[in-house]
Amino acid sequence: MKFWIFARVAVAVLVSAFISASTGAFAQSFSNYDGDFPESVSISYHQKVEMRDGVVLATDVYLPNKKGKFPTLLVRDIYSNGSSKIRQRYAKFATNNGYAFVFQSVRGRYDSEGEWYPYFQEIEDGDDTLTWIAEQSWSDGQVGMFGSSYLASVQWLAALNKNPALVAIAPAMSPGNYYRDVAYPGGAFSLLSRARWGIGLVGSRTNMSFPVDWIGGIDHLPLYTLAESVGFNVKHFQDWLDHPSYDDYWAPLNLEARAPEMAVPALNIGGWYDVFLRSTIGSYQTMKREAASETARNGQRMIIGPWPHGWNVSSKTGDTDFGPNALINAEEIFLEWFDYWMKDGPAPSGSPIKIFVMGENVWREEEVWPLANTQFTPFYLHADQTLSPDVPTQKDSTLKYRYDPSDPVPTLGGNIMETTLRGPYDQAPLDARKDVLRFESAPFEKPTEITGPISAEIYAASSAKDTDFMAKLVVVRPDGTSSNLVDGVIRARYRDGFDEPHLIDPGTVYKYTIDMWATSYLLAPGEKLRLDVTSSNYPRLARNLNTGGEFAKTSKMKIARQTIHMSEASPSKVILPIIPR
Repeated sequence: MKFWIFARVAVAVLVSAFISASTGAFAQSFSNYDGDFPESVSISYHQKVEMRDGVVLATDVYLPNKKGKFPTLLVRDIYSNGSSKIRQRYAKFATNNGYAFVFQSVRGRYDSEGEWYPYFQEIEDGDDTLTWIAEQSWSDGQVGMFGSSYLASVQWLAALNKNPALVAIAPAMSPGNYYRDVAYPGGAFSLLSRARWGIGLVGSRTNMSFPVDWIGGIDHLPLYTLAESVGFNVKHFQDWLDHPSYDDYWAPLNLEARAPEMAVPALNIGGWYDVFLRSTIGSYQTMKREAASETARNGQRMIIGPWPHGWNVSSKTGDTDFGPNALINAEEIFLEWFDYWMKDGPAPSGSPIKIFVMGENVWREEEVWPLANTQFTPFYLHADQTLSPDVPTQKDSTLKYRYDPSDPVPTLGGNIMETTLRGPYDQAPLDARKDVLRFESAPFEKPTEITGPISAEIYAASSAKDTDFMAKLVVVRPDGTSSNLVDGVIRARYRDGFDEPHLIDPGTVYKYTIDMWATSYLLAPGEKLRLDVTSSNYPRLARNLNTGGEFAKTSKMKIARQTIHMSEASPSKVILPIIPR
């Protein structure tokens, strides 16, 4: 495959990056707490906390003082046993500010008993841990939770039980709908992150990484034997492949739909280039509307920066440096948050929403999402490959391309975990590909802000029974360089919903709605927007083999001939959230 010439350049970097990421680099570093613990701190390592089924979890307790009752900050972790420098910073942050700190390795990780199976077990185990903390002589009965990625997931999962001890959470970079965010965005399997994380992470209970090439090494079909091909036997990975549609397996993990079961204020933290951006926003919105208590509904806040999954550790994301304003004082924000909910401190300052406007590279506060003054503006695709607000008037206008699964468009930037590929990148390495249709606007004459959710409506036909359609919004600068802003995908069989697949009739035109998530960017005069339309983004997403066969069970491929329609009757477009200035 031609793709691998491009991709293998990053392989050596990727192996070391995986080791770094899986040991805790996903979390904000708390670098202001590299000093000593307060002299009065009392520490008890590896306390045995028993869950309702008798399994014992290794739990460390840090108390600001041997005497007194304290509010507690809890971190439940899969990436560390608590001894790492980053996790020790968490403990110092808590105890220096008058909180007890509890660190727990989740079931099946490090010194905790049991077998680890992602997500589901954290609902009851989180609840049991909260109850245990509230019953301790040193606890004042109040618990707050914080952490990123999986450490954020466990917060929401524990909240499902409405445990009265859980007073507030601060989830960063957290999924909220595990089907759409973790496994099948747009119905297409999130191959690279699920293989590298879901297979590689369980190489041992102590997080040791094996030397697997997680880019070139996953070019294996059928997908159902991928784990076996790199030396693993992983039940949950096979379960993910067995459930390509949204069904009863995924429903318990649709936390956005379960907002009415939760009654906890949340400080939601996300990044414009984070793999879980969609649900950072979705969790904020659903909890704001549907949480089980007025306190919880009014207690939702959201911060979105110009970050990838590893948030607030560098001003540079991808190949773009967003300047010193890109970093925030997370410790100060967390302390203000938890002091308010657990120590009767002053209310968190500012508006409930804080977003970073890229391009302008400034933070701005807002009251509602989408922004109150949003003007949702369609930009239409035209046969001359322009992109404009002008509605097509042609009766029959099409462009075609050929999608070959054996030579997919390589991943270059975007909302992905992989450290060597995520974020904004100049798209020039993809310019020569013939399987990408590019539609470019005229230069913008004045500063134009795009902030909010973005979607594309593509009218298309395919020669295949099933295929994928993808859209990527790109900023093109006057010097010709370009950077990806947002992208999205829809698998054709899920065009009408993710719960029940329906194959397409070859040659029939369908309307495909592509959720491209959201962004905030100020276009400078002279900059242009471009929409790239294609059918692959590999290895970020598993290739659609175009046969209509059962997902993950076949190796047979078929070339799909794609036709994009741009006529008065079939007006393909991208819908932009323009903010008047």
